[in-house]
Amino acid sequence: MMLTVLLLPALIMFAASFWRTPNARRLLPATSVAILVPIVELFRLPKPYALWRDYLVADDLNTYILLVSSIVGIGVTLALLTLQKHVTVTERAYRRFYRFFALFWVGLIFSILANHMGIYWIGLEMATLSTVYMIKTNHTPAAHKEAWNYMIVGAIAISLVLFGIILIYASAKPALGEDAMLFSALQSRSGVIRAPFLFEMGFAIVTVGMFVKMGFFPMNLWLANIERASFYPVAALFSGILESAVMVGFFRFSRIADSVNHAHLFFFVFVYALLTLFIVAFLIYRSKDFMRLFSLSGIEHMALIALFWVSGGTFAALLHFGAHAFLKPALFLSTGVLESQGRYHIAGALRGYKGVKGTLFWFLVSLFMLAVISLPPSPMFFSELYGFGAMIDAAKQTHHLLAMIGAIGLLLVLLSVIFYRFVAVYQSMKYEGETVEKEVYASELWALLLFAAALVMLLTPSGMAFLRSVA
Repeated sequence: MMLTVLLLPALIMFAASFWRTPNARRLLPATSVAILVPIVELFRLPKPYALWRDYLVADDLNTYILLVSSIVGIGVTLALLTLQKHVTVTERAYRRFYRFFALFWVGLIFSILANHMGIYWIGLEMATLSTVYMIKTNHTPAAHKEAWNYMIVGAIAISLVLFGIILIYASAKPALGEDAMLFSALQSRSGVIRAPFLFEMGFAIVTVGMFVKMGFFPMNLWLANIERASFYPVAALFSGILESAVMVGFFRFSRIADSVNHAHLFFFVFVYALLTLFIVAFLIYRSKDFMRLFSLSGIEHMALIALFWVSGGTFAALLHFGAHAFLKPALFLSTGVLESQGRYHIAGALRGYKGVKGTLFWFLVSLFMLAVISLPPSPMFFSELYGFGAMIDAAKQTHHLLAMIGAIGLLLVLLSVIFYRFVAVYQSMKYEGETVEKEVYASELWALLLFAAALVMLLTPSGMAFLRSVA
């Protein structure tokens, strides 16, 4: 019953996207908001809560990720109301976006709530394919080209995930039978896996597939190119929701790998994430485009979340995850206003906003830009503080404390490069270039205010206490 209620708003949205009446235009945003209602109810239920036998199970971790994703979806819907004021959006493209957003959401529900590796993969595949069509709602040659690129690279990534799942299943099947497909069974009985090498090979391939999908080394630019070619709300969904579904899979698989061999897991993820951060810091330093800047910064966040998670800093990883999920869509949606009819000029982008709405807009965008580089009291400041603490604690339990201190030093250097670039971009936006009058619409401001309120909620005592309980 609960599963039906969770899926119902998305199914209504899908059906309404075929209606060609003015009422459909009002109903579609309403269905997006309605997605939040059953998730709030699910949040209140005792955990773990079985939605469909052992295949779909809600726990504190995936309910939190589902709640964050639904809030991002509402923010994107609000900004979409006035998108046509900034770029050309046909009525057909508007309805088509909601049609594939509905399918995207159904895929996400299955992948985020999955306790079964096969269902997780099917949900991720469904979300991936639906995003191909969302990219193509922007009828430009660049968007169509990037949609094909997305399908090719996405297919490679998702194939790697599937191959890794097969190896993991093969490693555990002799001991667990058909339960070898269940995350919960693999984690609780990891000690009986008779082929740990096969399991670790499977985990490494799954992880590479998920990391490629999130833009890690060596595919650092493919996601940035796609987000640049898409409409701003599509880029916001990529960054705020799709990456969440991928990351929840990493959380699940890495917990099992941790119980099989913590040292191998830690070394593999640490080296991979550090290499990614090194490349991303260089690309951010050279970036001259809002969308690419924010997209590359998102990869940096994902790498840090993975590092904190495998270091045992679960609380830090989840706090960083929530902050990323709200900040990055807010910046992508703001870019639709900052660029003014698709022309992106960093210099002077924050000038020319008049009245209360204009003042509030540039103030919020300034806060988001400074928050994304972890200036206090941003949630990212606290998550990095706790995350680096967790890394040192993890190193104390081994004989590699000096190596860890060196690695943290390198990380701080790379983060300083990113910090410098963001501050330079902000100064150029605020103090350089010509002043051209620009307009901000109420729905865009409501979207930004929603994300600001969600960020504040993360830092409240109840928000922090909940994240600690998940950890």
